[in-house]
Amino acid sequence: MASLAEKPRQSIAGLWNISFGFFGIQIGFALQNGNMSRIFQTLGASVDDLPWLWTAAPLTGLLVQPIIGHLSDRTWNRLGRRRPYFLTGAILSALALILMPLAPAVGAPLLFAALMLWLLDASLNISMEPFRAYVGDMLRSDQHAAGYAVQTAFIGAGAVVGSIFPYLLDAFGVSNSAPDGTLPDTVRLSFWCGGAALLAAVLWTVISTREYSPEEMAAFAGPGDEGEQPVRALAAKTFASSIAWLVAGIVVIAAVAQFGLEKEVYLLGGLLAAYGLLSAAAIALARQGRTSGMLTQIVGDFSGMPTIMKRLAVVQFFSWSALFIMWINTTPVVAQYHFDSPDPASAGFQEAGNWVGVLFATYNGVAAVAALALLPLLARRIGKARTHMVGLAAGAVGFASFLLITDPNWLLLSEIGIGIAWASILAMPYAILASALPQRKLGVYMGLFNVFIVIPQLLVATVMGSIMKAFFPGEPIWTILAAALVMAAASLAMLAVRDAPQAGR
Repeated sequence: MASLAEKPRQSIAGLWNISFGFFGIQIGFALQNGNMSRIFQTLGASVDDLPWLWTAAPLTGLLVQPIIGHLSDRTWNRLGRRRPYFLTGAILSALALILMPLAPAVGAPLLFAALMLWLLDASLNISMEPFRAYVGDMLRSDQHAAGYAVQTAFIGAGAVVGSIFPYLLDAFGVSNSAPDGTLPDTVRLSFWCGGAALLAAVLWTVISTREYSPEEMAAFAGPGDEGEQPVRALAAKTFASSIAWLVAGIVVIAAVAQFGLEKEVYLLGGLLAAYGLLSAAAIALARQGRTSGMLTQIVGDFSGMPTIMKRLAVVQFFSWSALFIMWINTTPVVAQYHFDSPDPASAGFQEAGNWVGVLFATYNGVAAVAALALLPLLARRIGKARTHMVGLAAGAVGFASFLLITDPNWLLLSEIGIGIAWASILAMPYAILASALPQRKLGVYMGLFNVFIVIPQLLVATVMGSIMKAFFPGEPIWTILAAALVMAAASLAMLAVRDAPQAGR
């Protein structure tokens, strides 16, 4: 058997260029995560309204990421395979960041802000998803860990910039207060500058890198890259699982109507039922031999995920549930329990919002350092899987400490544990998977893996509000306890995961 071609080793400059665009993408995510609850509350939303207002973000990710992954696996034009999606997403993201602060000036400001969040999150996902596969495309398997570590460092650095921007503008004298129902200049300028930085960073990667041609990628491909087995297996499946998904969705919808649950839970039921119908359609198409379509391919790949990916999906489910709880609830928690200012119209609430930006910048800064220093050291000593287990445990401790700390300054210590977990979440699962997945389907598998980032966010957005209203009305601090518990569950779930063997390509 002829030996396979081997990808050239990337230099430090090459690793930098491949992932620098993620620096800008994460500025956009940080501005979204750190400020959207603040914006929604400033525009008149209550704490209980926040989960459903955030549903646009994970819903768009659920739809966009597998589709973009599937398409980018099959794209080749003058810009390449993945770079057309980087650039398109960056342009749309920058537009959303520019328009978001204009919400108070339109007739329905809260609706406009929710629509801009939808556009922003969809566009960020269009850029982000191919970046995960891009590292696998461009690097040899023995550089995967280094590549994802550099990417994580840029994610952390970009998030620091995006998170701390309002605080720094306030420190330099930009107004951090505004009349009721309007946004302070610190927030407005942060979004506009963030849009410019995002576009510039992605352009750097687009201009400074060259993707391998389809012929070169075919030469690099290894055994098992045929990748059609999941679709063939789909044709042999019965409709039982499809019916089960459909029935589950109908049960959830009926429960909402019967027990008066929050209306956003309808979304969860609708998604379950929709997947049941789509999977049934895909099975029917596969049985007819029509296996080349997007629906059949994506459903086949989803149902035929490798075992290691399924086990890591459980870990992703728990860990991202904790993160989404944090992003939604940190501002109201810090404002109410650490600044004693739950009123969004108060100066103390805006001060708390800026401090949350500092806290988010801290955990992202810790993540950037941990990705390059701590995680590689631990991975060499105890393996990538056990390193991820330790990192997630550190995050659980960080969340739990919120219940014990009253001085907001000491919350910086909590962010150290959260930052270590964040670094591990962004690097270790992808480093474990990259060498185990078929190269020619890397985009769609990375997109499907990211579904398990989105599903827990949808659950949190649709269910958390009902739980809080029923058991802890007006007490958002208990959401952080929930984050600690589910992060601990993610750490324990890593006991079922072993490091993937290295592939020689």
